[in-house]
Amino acid sequence: MSGVPPSGTDGTRTDRELLAAHVAGDDTAFAELVRRHSDRLWTLALRTMHNRQDAEDALQEALVSAFRRADTFRGDAAVTTWLHRVVVNACLDRIRRNQVRRTDPLPEHVERVLTATDDPEAETEAGLRRVAVLQALRQLNADQRAALVLVDMEGYSVEEAATILGCAPGTVKSRCFRGRARLAPLLAPLRASEEGRT
Repeated sequence: MSGVPPSGTDGTRTDRELLAAHVAGDDTAFAELVRRHSDRLWTLALRTMHNRQDAEDALQEALVSAFRRADTFRGDAAVTTWLHRVVVNACLDRIRRNQVRRTDPLPEHVERVLTATDDPEAETEAGLRRVAVLQALRQLNADQRAALVLVDMEGYSVEEAATILGCAPGTVKSRCFRGRARLAPLLAPLRASEEGRT
């Protein structure tokens, strides 16, 4: 174990302490850090990739990269921001490689509806909406998709997304604006069908 002591009264270490302990040679610190944030990192990868297998591969690549390059963390942002940047970069790299190789088909297993209901019809409609949104997002270029996922789906501010993506806030705003403009006609049939039911 490293010489970084637990800081919380309940014995838990902060993200920064865990990362520092990992760099110092603590064999368990990185696994604890990943466990703490695994759900959000997985959701980010899946929403960016829209394909379960590619998301798994990208997330694995990101975690290996973060494990090996933890000593490059400068501390000018939160550890979670740094981890999200590593995941997004791994996803963008994989998207670009995939675009060179092939066009992505509709994923076999679309991310499940987060809240199951007792109403099969409502659950089916929610699933169809999700598929439509994922298909529309796939039409965007990788940079626009990543910006929209971070800002509109993950709830990051433009400034936080800019830090994760390593670009200026104005660039994130521009990518979101262009991405939303491209999504509007693609999602118009979905919006019309929802309005028709109300």
